[in-house]
Amino acid sequence: MKKENEANASGSRIKDEEVAKHTIKDSVFTNLFQDKKYLLQLYKTLHPEDTQVTEDALSDITIHNIMTNDVYNDVGFMVGEKLLILTEAQATWTENIAVRILIYLMVTYQDYIKKTKQNVYRSKKIKLPRPELYVIYTGDRKERTEYISLADEFFEGQKTFLDAKIKVLFGSGQGDIISQYVTFTKVYDEQRKLHGRTRKAVTETIRICKDKNVLKDYLEEREKEVENIMLAMYDEKEILREYIESERYEAAQENAIVTIREMLKTGKFSVEEIVQYVPSFSIEEVEKIQRELLQNL
Repeated sequence: MKKENEANASGSRIKDEEVAKHTIKDSVFTNLFQDKKYLLQLYKTLHPEDTQVTEDALSDITIHNIMTNDVYNDVGFMVGEKLLILTEAQATWTENIAVRILIYLMVTYQDYIKKTKQNVYRSKKIKLPRPELYVIYTGDRKERTEYISLADEFFEGQKTFLDAKIKVLFGSGQGDIISQYVTFTKVYDEQRKLHGRTRKAVTETIRICKDKNVLKDYLEEREKEVENIMLAMYDEKEILREYIESERYEAAQENAIVTIREMLKTGKFSVEEIVQYVPSFSIEEVEKIQRELLQNL
């Protein structure tokens, strides 16, 4: 019976780890628009005048995990060789998006220049696709602006040698793919408030959205996949908080070890007295530090 319980516990841990791995790979946003069917809908929402475009004209150029293991909710794609579109989903309003997308654009251009075998150091002018920069904002609209400008936000609106303008998309409420995605996130927020970060909040979100014809085809095609992605998702605030707490804990432990070593070096404190002074360490842990000190003498 004990072995069976241990096996079940081990299986649960493995299952949790497998789900958690999705956190650094995907989100509903990127997963949705990795499918060209929905990517085409995104493009047509942004450019309804282009009635002739097909899925074949779209090229995914999304960059995942640039230089770090951070979670990214970015989608990049090109239409033919003329237009480059970079989009990010954002639940929390931040002007820093102007900096992030500018970095994203430069990295994307660098990759494009390499792929097209162009050389920026030659005299011949290179060719670049025209960029369009967007953020899909899913938070409370309030008095949010339609554009975020790098110059306005970071250089007090002064004319500078560098600027970038990002259009903010809130969803028109007309049933287009952007509006559906925004509605999906709001339904999830409501269910999370009711049920917490639980499987029920996830399954209820999917059920309600299918009933309301919100991303219905996508959710019916990939329900289990979406469920796993959502269960693994962390928002940026949670990641940042966990990181800060981890850093603080590690710093506190390092400081405690330094204190224990200094107390041991004086020879005035017993192991039991040190444990009382530094209760986060056990007698065994202090004794181990003591042995290491003696070995280094």
